Amino acid sequence: MIIRQAIIRHGRRIATRPPLPWIRSFASEVDIEAIEASLDRSLKETHSIESLLQNESSDVVPQIDNDTHTTPDYNNDEVAEAFRSLKRQESLTSHLGTTLTPHYTPHTLLTHPPQPSEITLPLLLASQSHLGHSTSLWNPLNSRYIFGIRSGIHIISLDVTAAHLRRACRVVSGVTERGGLVLFVGTRKGQDRCVVNAAKLAGGCHLFERWTPGSITNGHQILGRCRMQVVDEFDQPVPGLENELLERPVLKPDLVVCLNPLENWVMLHECGLHGIPTVGIIDTDANPTWVTYPIPANDDSLRCVQLLAGVLGKAGEEGQRRRRERAKKGEVTYQPETFNLKSKEGEMKTGGDAEAIHHAGGSG
Repeated sequence: MIIRQAIIRHGRRIATRPPLPWIRSFASEVDIEAIEASLDRSLKETHSIESLLQNESSDVVPQIDNDTHTTPDYNNDEVAEAFRSLKRQESLTSHLGTTLTPHYTPHTLLTHPPQPSEITLPLLLASQSHLGHSTSLWNPLNSRYIFGIRSGIHIISLDVTAAHLRRACRVVSGVTERGGLVLFVGTRKGQDRCVVNAAKLAGGCHLFERWTPGSITNGHQILGRCRMQVVDEFDQPVPGLENELLERPVLKPDLVVCLNPLENWVMLHECGLHGIPTVGIIDTDANPTWVTYPIPANDDSLRCVQLLAGVLGKAGEEGQRRRRERAKKGEVTYQPETFNLKSKEGEMKTGGDAEAIHHAGGSG
């Protein structure tokens, strides 16, 4: 009775509901051939994987040899004895073979230039001082400096270069020893450091920019506002003479060292007009008559220019050292200028000894 009442009560609801999805799935058609084809493919893949695994498992991995793969025992006496034997052999054979001699280091030419007495032909050769210009650019006046021709380029004789460089060093040293003013000029790119260093060693002046035409011939107009200072034989400033220097002519260098004469021919011409001696690096395409003391060398090589400028700066430093040593003994290597401050005309008188400067400074 209970079952019959439940069917009667819920029969209408069941009849009105839509058919369930599983009923529809049974009602649809199934492609049995496609299912069988997919099963066959999966079986073939499984067999191929099994065959590969069986082939790889046949290769046996060798075992690790304990004798070859163990960490060596450094505390063993045999190892220590072998090491001592090796060191003993090295000590016995270390002196055999090639010995490394002091080699060429280019940066020392700027930081620590050589002395004039240390100039050698291998040093000039290493700095490329022997390379000239093409034979089509040569100046016939340089024929006495040329050693030969190689690959269409003139080769400068290093013997002549060394001799002329030593002569120029004696000139620079003599000028600085007598209290002269040396001007170092180098206006090419890269020459500024060596020019400044050489001027600092020689106690002179430097110029690494363009030369202003008329700086010597018309120096009163161009350099008239430059400050001057009076110093004694020990290079100490003497006070009280500032007003007396206002009407004084502009200082002129006693010697000019030019590292590139081709670009500074105007300056060399002005030096010649005023009788100022010059030292210059003369390449095979330059005119050696432009300078008073030519140095035949390669002016295009920065290494060569640094070497020559450093040697000339060292020569000037040696002259300054000798001048100070003689000044300590009471000897003045130059004729100092004395100022007659009590004179109405204010004219300058030359002559006297080193004490005249101190008296003049004290009276001012």
